[in-house]
Amino acid sequence: MAIAYPHFFGSEKAKNLKPSFMVTPTPSPVILSQDELKKIAAYKAVEFVESGMVLGLGTGSTAKHAVDRIAELLRIGKLKNIVGIPTSSITHEQAVSLGIPLSDLNAHPILDLAIDGADEVDPQMNLVKGRGGSLLREKMVETASKKFIVIVDESKLVSHLGGTGLAMPVEIVPFCWEFTLRRLEMLFIEAGCVGKLRVVRESSEPYVTDNGNYIIDLYFKSDMGDLKEASDAILRLAGVVEHGMFLDMATTVIVAGKLGVFVTNK
Repeated sequence: MAIAYPHFFGSEKAKNLKPSFMVTPTPSPVILSQDELKKIAAYKAVEFVESGMVLGLGTGSTAKHAVDRIAELLRIGKLKNIVGIPTSSITHEQAVSLGIPLSDLNAHPILDLAIDGADEVDPQMNLVKGRGGSLLREKMVETASKKFIVIVDESKLVSHLGGTGLAMPVEIVPFCWEFTLRRLEMLFIEAGCVGKLRVVRESSEPYVTDNGNYIIDLYFKSDMGDLKEASDAILRLAGVVEHGMFLDMATTVIVAGKLGVFVTNK
């Protein structure tokens, strides 16, 4: 295969990454659904898993496929002695139902590998995560991992974080949440930032995370600027618990698209 996503990982912005691509071309012009592409990326990521590993188990529709695959390989004996560290109560329930042995960061402060999806991936392999609501536990588990494999379909690739026009989540304490929302908007007023409290669609009540917190979704009309500065500014605000920018954390990104599966490593 001649090229992967040259406009993305091979762009001028990404020139320092020196990515390597492994390509599995689609054998026929069959149009795959987004969920099928997610499954392909997830199965590719599980190829990196070895017996005896402590694994971070991600949350979301793409990571769910990876957890299913790990359980299948355990069941048929191709993987053994796996310990999973789930990133949410949903993933915990899924893993328990599939018979994956589980533990936590107290018992395993260093993980061999974490596999998770992402909502956005930029050319430097920075991520937006947390639109599913599990950003804090995801970040705790994935920063404790020696390797962090990100699995996405090609729709998640963006030129800059916030580039989809969709939410960049920030987990906050419930106390005076409107005050915190306004302060977050003011940080990025030049980027046309608008913040919205995440609510449960059925009841319009505030969405509550596994940690008992609220989420403010930030929407940007333009680039938020230097990501490290933006990250530091958000975390300095009293009332903020964590944000959904995962900067310089991914060690491998696996992208499934209509041309095949592409793997890039830092």
